[in-house]
Amino acid sequence: MCYSAQIVQVVRKLHRHLGVRLDYEETFRLFMRRLEDPGIVVSRGFEANFDEPANPQERDIKALIDEHRGRSATRMEHELFTQKARLAKAQRALEHKATQKARDEVRIAGRKIDSLTGKLSDLRRLGVESRDNRIFPMVYCGVIVRSQGQNLLTPMRYFCRPAGRPASYDKKYPGLYNARRDNLGKFWSGQFGRDHALMMVDSFYENVRLHAPAEKNVVLHFTPEPAQPLFIACLWSHWTDPREPDVRGFAAITDEPPAQVSAAGHDRCIINLRPEHVAAWLEPGTRSGAELQAILSDRAIPSFQHTALAAA
Repeated sequence: MCYSAQIVQVVRKLHRHLGVRLDYEETFRLFMRRLEDPGIVVSRGFEANFDEPANPQERDIKALIDEHRGRSATRMEHELFTQKARLAKAQRALEHKATQKARDEVRIAGRKIDSLTGKLSDLRRLGVESRDNRIFPMVYCGVIVRSQGQNLLTPMRYFCRPAGRPASYDKKYPGLYNARRDNLGKFWSGQFGRDHALMMVDSFYENVRLHAPAEKNVVLHFTPEPAQPLFIACLWSHWTDPREPDVRGFAAITDEPPAQVSAAGHDRCIINLRPEHVAAWLEPGTRSGAELQAILSDRAIPSFQHTALAAA
């Protein structure tokens, strides 16, 4: 299962590859909603499409991004002030009497101050870094869909709650950021053959349990050689409920891994479409299930190198 990926979501680059344009309407809607629900996390790499707005739509979206960052900074500054006061109080208590409670307060407040200071610095930095385009489950990022004759880069959550299923599925099925190919006609039957998406990826990460020389979990970073974009087949769904906000989410399709991924110790892998199949994948309505399965079988399998990053 691909729990994390380094994705391409800069529309200028995607336009060169696939003629992609920005989905302004859905982006504006999501960023408006985020102002009311700061728990929504959007990839900074997607936000970077609006760093230098070129038209009124982009300026409106940039204003929402700035408003969100301003509100976030204010919340962090208030919390930072609270933690600094907490630290000062604990330090005064230690001067009076060295207790375990006071030492714990100094340690906890100091840790939170360091964390908040780092988050504020990151919030205010300029420019885009590589980590801004690394996505994880439940994060909104830019994926490609076909709509009204155009390829659109639209924001979706990397976690697909299928339409018609209860909201509790998010907790009941924690792996819904990936869709197993052998389950496309079952669990994912409402999306397969109807709602397809594409994620353009530079590299991906897998959580792997190794058994030698000692049993442990590691994160493996898989990178194609030579460097090339991977066109990852995805499904998406627009979940609605009159009692709750809409959720648009996507899942990457996974299958048996290529030899190099399997040899590294992982038993699933995202499917990299051949470029000549991308258009057909994004317009599945006129194709049979067998034709779509044939596209998934006729995948591109580059050579992969991998590095172990850290214990998971």
